Parts: sequence; structure tokens; C-alpha cells
Amino acid sequence: MSRIRIMVVDDQPIIRDGLKMVLSLCSDIDVAAIAANGEEAVRLCEKISPDVVLMDIRMPVMDGVQATKLIKERYPQIKVIILTTFNDDEFIFDALKNGASSYLLKDMASEEIINTIKVIYSGGTVLHNDVAEKVMGKLAKAPEKPPAEQGLTQRELEIAKLIAEGMSNKEIAAKLYLTEGTVKNHISSILSKLNLTHRTQIALYVVKGL
Repeated sequence: MSRIRIMVVDDQPIIRDGLKMVLSLCSDIDVAAIAANGEEAVRLCEKISPDVVLMDIRMPVMDGVQATKLIKERYPQIKVIILTTFNDDEFIFDALKNGASSYLLKDMASEEIINTIKVIYSGGTVLHNDVAEKVMGKLAKAPEKPPAEQGLTQRELEIAKLIAEGMSNKEIAAKLYLTEGTVKNHISSILSKLNLTHRTQIALYVVKGL
């Protein structure tokens, strides 16, 4: 496995330095850059093209929600993990809508942060219950039909459930004896039918039981 190139984005130097120190201890991770706000993060993405961005939500100049939107629009291959101390479902929900792959609280154990980075980098999905409940509450405010009523096929429902279990496209393909291209096509169909933009949102819908 190649080293995962990380950018840490946070307006607090103590958080940036702490995360850099923790992540640098992992042989699979290279902290390629740090940034103090979203605007700086977007600019650095063009220069260094990190694999994963750990993005704080609340920052001056440009917050993490807007920065995530710009990064995913310009560099869709870069994965963004929201990092926050705030159990703020509104901000987290907006970040997920803008393409964030997952979310972490800053007081989580370093092992959990590192594991989430590795899973997201490999194309998997990670949902943390303490935050997922908040986000699912936000989703519940807008009435939605269950996936089966929105025209999802049995195969699409099966793939959606495997996404919620954290499987990558490669793992889903192996389990269902499909090609990765076929899995990607099914996921595109699921996103379209559910009016979603990201596989993490598919997982949230499955966990929520819609």
C-alpha cells in the first residue's frame, strides 16, 4: 500500500500540530501539507494534490463546508474527511452534501482517526454513530420515499447495503461477482434515483432505514 498523502486543515495551530504529530507516527501516512483555513486548503490542493484532506468545519476566511464544495468540484479525486469538535448536524449535513466522504470528532482516539483515513482512502465508507444520529435526524426532516419505492432494483438495494457496511467498490464487486465498472454504474444509478451526490449519503439512508 502506498503512503497516503494527507493535508490537515484547521485554524488552531495546536490542533494542526497535534494531528501532524499523531499521523506522522503512522508508516502508511505522509502529512504533505497543513493549512489554516479553507481558502488556503483549496489553493494547496492544486499544488500538491493530496489523497485525503482532514477538514475542520468552522474556520475564518473560508469554512470547511465551502472549501469542501470547491475541492470536490475542482479535484473530485481528493477525498475530504470533516474534522470537528461541534456536534452540529447542519454543518455536517451540508459538508456531506458537498461531497465529504466521512466525518470525525477531534476527541476521537488517534487509532480511530487513522483507521477512518485508511478506509476512506481505499474507497470504503465509515459512519460514526455519535455523529450519524445527528445527520440522520436532519435527513428525517424532509419526507422521502423508501429506496425500494424510488425505483431501486434488488441489485441496487443489495449494493446500497454493502456500501453501508463500509465495503469499497472492489470488495462489493468481488462479493457479488461483478466487475468494478458494473458496481460503479449501479452506484451512479442509486445516487440519481435517490437524488444524492455521494456514497456516504447512500450509507446514511440505509442506516436510517429509509
